[in-house]
Amino acid sequence: MLPLAWLWAMGHVILKEFYLDKKTPYFEKYVKQYSDLPFLVKVEEKNGRYVSGRVVRASDLDEKYATEENADWKPLLFDEKSKELVIPNGTIGSRWDKSQKWNLEMRNVLTGEEISPQLSFANEFDEIKEVSFPYFGGDDYKNEYFNATKHDEIVDRKIPVRKSPDGKFMYCTVYDLTIANYGLSLGLPGEAPSPDYSEDALYTPAWQERITGVPASDIISTARQFAETAEKTEGKSMIIIGCGVNQWYHTDMIYRSAINMLIFCGCIGKSGGGWSHYVGQEKLRPQTGWTPLAFGLDWHRPPRHMNATSYFYMHTNQWRYEKVGLSELISPLADKEKWNMMSVIDCNVKSERMGWLPSSPQLSDNPIKLGQQAAEQGKDVKNFITEKLKSNELSIASEDPDDPKNFPRNMFIWRSNLLASSAKGMEYFMKHLLGAQNSVMDADLKANGKQLPQEVKWHDKAPEGKLDLLVTLDFRMSTSALHSDIVLPAATWYEKNDLSTTDLHPFIHPFSDAVDPVWEARTDWNIFKGIAEKVSELSPGHLGVEKDIVLQPMQHDSPMELSETAFAKDWKVDDLELKPGKNMSDIIEVIRDYPNIYQRFTSLGPLMEELGNGGKGISWDTKEEVALLKKLNLSSIIGHKANGRALIETDIHAAEMILTLAPETNGHVAVKAWEALEKITGRKHRHLAAKREDEQIRFKELIQQPRKVITSPTWSGIESHDVSYNAGYTNVHELIPWRTLTGRQSIYQDHPWMIDFGENLVCYKPPIDTKSLKGMIDKLDGKEKYMILNMMTPHNKWTIHSTWSDNLLMLTLGRGGPVAWLSEDDAKKMDLIDNDWVEVYNQNGATVVRLVVSQRIPNGALIMYHNQERTVNMPVSQITGNRGGVHNSVSRLCLKPTHMIGGYAQLSYGLNYYGTIGANRDEFVIIRKLSKVEWMDEPIEEN
Repeated sequence: MLPLAWLWAMGHVILKEFYLDKKTPYFEKYVKQYSDLPFLVKVEEKNGRYVSGRVVRASDLDEKYATEENADWKPLLFDEKSKELVIPNGTIGSRWDKSQKWNLEMRNVLTGEEISPQLSFANEFDEIKEVSFPYFGGDDYKNEYFNATKHDEIVDRKIPVRKSPDGKFMYCTVYDLTIANYGLSLGLPGEAPSPDYSEDALYTPAWQERITGVPASDIISTARQFAETAEKTEGKSMIIIGCGVNQWYHTDMIYRSAINMLIFCGCIGKSGGGWSHYVGQEKLRPQTGWTPLAFGLDWHRPPRHMNATSYFYMHTNQWRYEKVGLSELISPLADKEKWNMMSVIDCNVKSERMGWLPSSPQLSDNPIKLGQQAAEQGKDVKNFITEKLKSNELSIASEDPDDPKNFPRNMFIWRSNLLASSAKGMEYFMKHLLGAQNSVMDADLKANGKQLPQEVKWHDKAPEGKLDLLVTLDFRMSTSALHSDIVLPAATWYEKNDLSTTDLHPFIHPFSDAVDPVWEARTDWNIFKGIAEKVSELSPGHLGVEKDIVLQPMQHDSPMELSETAFAKDWKVDDLELKPGKNMSDIIEVIRDYPNIYQRFTSLGPLMEELGNGGKGISWDTKEEVALLKKLNLSSIIGHKANGRALIETDIHAAEMILTLAPETNGHVAVKAWEALEKITGRKHRHLAAKREDEQIRFKELIQQPRKVITSPTWSGIESHDVSYNAGYTNVHELIPWRTLTGRQSIYQDHPWMIDFGENLVCYKPPIDTKSLKGMIDKLDGKEKYMILNMMTPHNKWTIHSTWSDNLLMLTLGRGGPVAWLSEDDAKKMDLIDNDWVEVYNQNGATVVRLVVSQRIPNGALIMYHNQERTVNMPVSQITGNRGGVHNSVSRLCLKPTHMIGGYAQLSYGLNYYGTIGANRDEFVIIRKLSKVEWMDEPIEEN
């Protein structure tokens, strides 16, 4: 977590020198319009202390805003001109009230008059209050392997506050809280001045030096240059963030501390400024063309989705081994009694129950069976399900994940190496999901005498081997393929037609079938088409036209993000009326036609004409595009396709569907999409795509030359010769709000879980202690040399993700098998030399690797590149007796509860967008020399 400490100190320097010591007009103008710094927060008394609470909303001033629609979702700020609390344009309440006030014009929503937000009450206040802030960097939250500083876990700062017009509450600005949160003084009466940079005071450059070892002078110099550049160029300072940041448990704190700096300096949305992420965080550019194809939205809506991290945490039973308690994560200001009774899995179950996260399976009974029962009883599906949930006849399936009826039974892995590459906690996958040989050395909660979860039924015997069928589509014998029941050989990049795009690159690139797939291999499209055909053939007599029930979580970019769960009330615990889509997932009936799956797979369904298309909260008509596809993809008039629909029989048909429906590749659609957004913002945006309205990118044109995408409202950057692509450009230059509570970039997050975890404002948090070394040192003989190291898993130096890493030609570039990198100093301490075999392990599992000793590796770290297979040159682990594992064998999933929040403006679930994440950078391992290299390559005797 070194970046978090020095980013904090840089923010400290920037705020002191460019906001407090002097006023920087460009910075102040930027943050007043494009950030939540001028918005107001309640200051409340709790347990004898004053703390910051909820953002002040229009609903808090009933007399003035009693009739205002979505009043609870319209935050307030103080207008310097009128000297009143006002609702500005652009808040999320205005996004969904059809008022066309969802824009960043500096105007009062009710009057239309211009406003000037006040940043600070330091010179005009009613009272000064000592407000308490949490500190996580001291001994109370210390990770024993990282440096900490001696400071109290609760810090009091002076904050200027005002009283509401009715005198019922006190409030301050986010700006004043932020200044105090960074350890700085507003110069209030009786307040000590800001500390000197050389003092070991919270968040100074000297403070971070004690934690990171980075010289304070370097931090001061870098912060000044960053801010000075931004001041002189009006925002042309940039932060480039790599994917390694995502691997820490508190990754969001690192991101927020970096983005805070960019907000302070007015960089986001400025050409040549802002932040640029790199690898692992990409999305498809033509998203709205791809989603109807990928999720079958032309035939039925909504799709049934799941976030993988929660799914695998639950179904690989990693929750049974959880040693990280919530008491170690929450703020010292939070109600410890409430959180001490809960565990990580409890938070996830409550989140699913409240509709914040999806679940799979969703209900404790078959949804098709439930659909049949509702029909037989003549009941509306929503009422039928809510009645059963309220009476406890039915429950969320995750309340009992170890009941065999809730097991995942069939799994298809498509073009990913789940087991060796992606599976954090791989040995738990092997043990509980596959029932295969594994190296889990940990005991479960009950065996360790720990508190059991409250929301999940405990089974003393953990299930092993839940899956009945594992199928992998791949063109190489990866670890996932090795453990699969069936391997469907897939075509490589040069044997198929496809599209290659990310949001990082401005061009749409094609794959083209230079040669036919080898032997029995097929293209992805033909494999899935073949599966669809076989399912259709086998369905009659088993499955016909069925009513299915889908629970849809409260989605981001939909009115459901204005949910009734803002205070984290759980309908089951707090005895509330069930309201699908309001305080739980929406309950939606979907018709499945199993005998006609193949027909539906290979033709464009009716919903694109009937309902249209869309994304990011806007929608548009697609009748013209469907008509074009019928011409392009040659509607069939014979056989079962005598319905006049456009065909999607080939991979090129599929590519044409994406290109035709997506605004990024069809100028006419782009213009329609911008016009749809105009109806919400009340501003003109059509011009952003008008020059390219007649462009329609076809697959054959991509084969000739990659084409540059068209600017669309799906993304916040624009494609232009005049500016560099950067996120947030249209927010700043077109005054399109960010999709947040305030409509601005958020520095303050007021959800009750965020407050309880001390993350309402960004805070310094050390790496968590995963406790995966407990008892493992006792297994050493007392004589051998070992070290405890922080294990890092960067992207592989000699390969591209998991592809070809065990190819013999590629292996000649390295050591001929799996390797790990160690510093020269650490190697000397253990009498290790370059190319030694070493064993790396903890309670989660073990791996065996050759050692690369290098002066480029920092002391205290072990680098094992992601991803290296255990298919070639893998000796036996001495501690497990099994062949050594992979980089994920020593990791385990540990979910962060604040990532489970949903139904709350920007904190709402979105597939591959917002939800729980896996992390492994906080993990520590034992490394020792492998005294005996065994290969276990003797012939297996037949029984």
